[in-house]
Amino acid sequence: MGSPEQVAFHIGSQPQAIRRVLVVDDSPAQRRIVSAALSRWGFDVLEAHDGAAAMAICTSTPPDLVISDWVMPGMNGLDFCRMFRDMPRENYGYFILLTSKSGKEDIACGLDAGADDFLTKPVNSSELRARIAAGDRILRMERELTEKNRLIASTLQELQVLYESLNSDLVEARKLQQSLVHDRFRDFGVAQVSLLLRSSGHVGGDLVGMFPVGENRIGLYAIDVSGHGISSALMTARLAGYLSAFAPEQNLALYEVDAGRFDMRPPAETIAALNKLILDEMDTELYFTMILADVDLSCGKVDLAQAGHPHPAIQRRDGTIEWAGHGGLPVGLLPAATFEQVSFDLGPGERLLIHSDGIVECADIKGQLLDNEGLSGILSELRDIHGPACLEALTWNLSTFSGSDDFADDVSAILLEFNPHP
Repeated sequence: MGSPEQVAFHIGSQPQAIRRVLVVDDSPAQRRIVSAALSRWGFDVLEAHDGAAAMAICTSTPPDLVISDWVMPGMNGLDFCRMFRDMPRENYGYFILLTSKSGKEDIACGLDAGADDFLTKPVNSSELRARIAAGDRILRMERELTEKNRLIASTLQELQVLYESLNSDLVEARKLQQSLVHDRFRDFGVAQVSLLLRSSGHVGGDLVGMFPVGENRIGLYAIDVSGHGISSALMTARLAGYLSAFAPEQNLALYEVDAGRFDMRPPAETIAALNKLILDEMDTELYFTMILADVDLSCGKVDLAQAGHPHPAIQRRDGTIEWAGHGGLPVGLLPAATFEQVSFDLGPGERLLIHSDGIVECADIKGQLLDNEGLSGILSELRDIHGPACLEALTWNLSTFSGSDDFADDVSAILLEFNPHP
């Protein structure tokens, strides 16, 4: 820095924001006085005798600071200030008006034109230094803010690219998870099975499915893994492999009776095996609720085990609703957990709805849950609607009840319907 006076233009260890100063005055003597002081303090000084000449300099060599007389022939200081403000600039330029005017209206006019500060003529060097130091602080803060905004914009752009990449991956993950439900509808002649799987986000923790057991039996399963994100979705993918409809030798619910022929283990036994598998072989904090059912299509008998999943709804031929199961503990919590099994019969014209808690725990705008009573009412209204149309209507009723198409939880269901006698 050289001169001790230059220290006044540094705050902390940061360099000055004001380096180039333009002095505009129609008085050569006044210009020399101000320019000499500025040069002595280490500034790069430019001079102009009127507003038009000053604008030409600003266009070719933009100054950090302008010190301009107010009253000049031709373009005066106010008009010059307005034109200076209208110029496109990379950084903000500080503008000080030199004036003998001190009235409030004059000051207001100057500020309105874009002036940042005022100096009374004749110029006092100490006051000039102080005004420049104040302007320097403002410009440094403005440039620091501009740099921070640039960094923020750059970071946001990088985050947007990352988000788009993640979103693309999640869209593909959603497609893969939805593909785990191979058949959304199967007609077995005497009965039909319809499946519903709707995640609250890109991917979720619900899973529904079915698999054949010989000629006249099928296995049905519904799973709700804790959470809704990627980890839950990965767990559902793994569980789908344990209950595969295409690889019976890998299906934990099945055992081989003889070459190529499989039978189904009791549902409670399979759930207990899954509980042991999760706790012994998987290093995870996740757990899941589940229903596993063995359905004999030839007679309508259903053997069902429930592990913390909501009670399935049985709709009898006369429309009455019954709730099956005893609740039970979720899978993956306690090693000594036991799971009970219930049996019941479905006759012609009767149906079973296995559903996730995303349905009965769907809340309205007041926070009131749909609950079993609300689901019972919906099933009564949909008594004459069957198959996938019934599940679509159920979803529509949930949207109406909650006031939104975006559910807070995953929604999944299995609808097993026996045909009425002709």
